[in-house]
Amino acid sequence: MKLMHMGLLVSDLARAARFYEQVLGLCRIPRPALDFAGIWYGLDEGQALHLMQLENPYAHCALPAHGGRDRHMALQVEDLAAVRLRLERAGIPYTLSRSGRAALFCRDPDGNAIELMQA
Repeated sequence: MKLMHMGLLVSDLARAARFYEQVLGLCRIPRPALDFAGIWYGLDEGQALHLMQLENPYAHCALPAHGGRDRHMALQVEDLAAVRLRLERAGIPYTLSRSGRAALFCRDPDGNAIELMQA
């Protein structure tokens, strides 16, 4: 079994795009015309991340301080130190993995938890 894509809800597509493209460095891929706004990003091995601009039913829920204690997706990165620097420059808080692995957790502008792991 292989994960094909992950779908995340975002409230402001332009704001989310700045985070996923400028901070995480993801690249857009073609998206079919759907009846709601969204962006698709290509990942390795044909996998993708789908952002959907829709009302988030969890927008007012309390979130754990550490993303590892929340629903999250994990992305492997080539240079965790470079990503960490981009997060710091953008003023995006993160926590280091508590397992001791070379990994950290951050949240996108809508609170979606993301684990970034060293390749």
